[in-house]
Parts: sequence; structure tokens; C-alpha cells
Amino acid sequence: MREVFSPESLEALWPLLEAPSWALLAGGTDLLVKMRAGRSDPAAFICLERIAELRGVREGETDLWIGACTSHAELICHPLVERHLPVLHQALRTLGSPLIRRMGTLGGNICTASPAGDTLPPLYVLDAVLELRSQSGMRRVPIGEFITGPGRTGLEQGEILAGVRVEKPGGRQVHHFEKVGQRKAMAIGVASMAALLRLSVDGEIFSARFAWGSVGPTVMTCAPAEALLAGKRPSRGVFEQAAAVAMAAVAPIDDVRASAEYRRRVSGNLLLRLFPEGSTLT
Repeated sequence: MREVFSPESLEALWPLLEAPSWALLAGGTDLLVKMRAGRSDPAAFICLERIAELRGVREGETDLWIGACTSHAELICHPLVERHLPVLHQALRTLGSPLIRRMGTLGGNICTASPAGDTLPPLYVLDAVLELRSQSGMRRVPIGEFITGPGRTGLEQGEILAGVRVEKPGGRQVHHFEKVGQRKAMAIGVASMAALLRLSVDGEIFSARFAWGSVGPTVMTCAPAEALLAGKRPSRGVFEQAAAVAMAAVAPIDDVRASAEYRRRVSGNLLLRLFPEGSTLT
């Protein structure tokens, strides 16, 4: 039997974080799988879900703040997420089963730092900034700097992920998320891609952001492919060029779910599916 501590405020939480062998629990859908596989054996749990300061969605003038302990199901139903962050909303709808979405949290998905984490590619293209809290204060870190490898983050002893801050995209945009798996539901992605295109009033691509999951040690981005599309009018030819650059840039591996070569090809094809099937581009 392991002890479970459930503080109801940050003030009550801080003393508990002095025990380095106790595990933070925010949903637990990934942690419990690791324990069953023998890859984690914490002496006790610190459950974060009763701390009201870590839950909910708040709207600022230019951004949204999402509490780390907000569940995936709560975010799917939240009108601000659906209205301002469609790419994240699309990804959440593909994540696990209804039970997993009810238990799992955005902060848990981020801190697991799996290359296949469904919410991570959308947060990369949205340039999400993470708010890390400790008893001594707060620091903000871009998500691309926070996740340093498979299962590795920049979270320090005594810190928690408190929330995620995302600018509200403005103007004409195309949000897109797609995941390819071995089946349509309850599957870890063989490859996934999030895209955020900002368009000028006359339809020219003002900027492009792409992020792929399951094709590298962390979520993969490709600045050369993004730069290739910026300032161009959408066409099949320019998307084929960007897809070729992206296929060369990703770093997939062979495993039981797919070969590296298949994942590389899917990475390019997912980008190509933005044109012409992205009807807002035609």
C-alpha cells in the first residue's frame, strides 16, 4: 500500500515536494501504466487534482491560460478552446477513450513527454509557454525547451507544471491535426501532425507552423519547410516541396507499430493532405 496525499492548496503542497521519491499525480493514466510495467515505483503519491489554482481555462486580452490539472474531457467541452485553439481541440478528440479523457490532464500529457503525446504537436505550433511554479516563485519556459527527450523534461525538484499560456491566433487561419494509427480509436499514433497556417486577406500564406509526433525522440518541427511556404500562394507544387523537406528532416525509428521508412513517408503525406483537401486553402 502506498500513501496518497491530496493537498487542496499550493501552500499545503510545497512541504510535500521535499520528498524526492514521491510521484506527482495529475490523472495518472500514464503513471499507472509505467508502474504496471515495472518502470516506476514511487513510495507515495501527491495528487494535484484538488488544487483549484491548477484547473480551468481563463481568457486574457490576447491569450488563454489553461490549468495543468484540467482534464482532456473538460477542455473538449470548453467553448474558448474550441473557438480559439481548434488544432488543440481536434487533437484532444483523438486522445484515448472517453474514460482516459475524463481522467487524463493536459499537464500530465505534457510532463509524460512522450513523442506520441497527442496534445504536444498542437502546443508546439501554438508556441505554448509553460508556467512552472515552486515555493520560491514562477518561471516561464517554451514547451520546446521544456521537453528535452523521451520522458525527460526540465522540471526541477520542488517544481510543478501549473499551467499553459497560449496566444490566441488572430486573422485568417487554418488549424489542422491528424493522427495515423493501426486502428481508428484507442491507438498510439504511428505518426501525427499539427499545422497552423496564417493567411493574408488575399489567400497568401503569411506563416506556417508544423509539428510531428511519433517520428523522433521528441516532437519534431521543421523550420525549412515552414520557411519554404511563407509568402507563397497555396499550390500543390509548393506543398510537395515542403513535404519533401519535412520527410528528410524527421528522425523516426523502427518499432513494433511501424517501420522508420513508413513513418517518414506518412510525415510527408500528412503535410500534403493540407492541400487540396484543406478546403479553406482552395
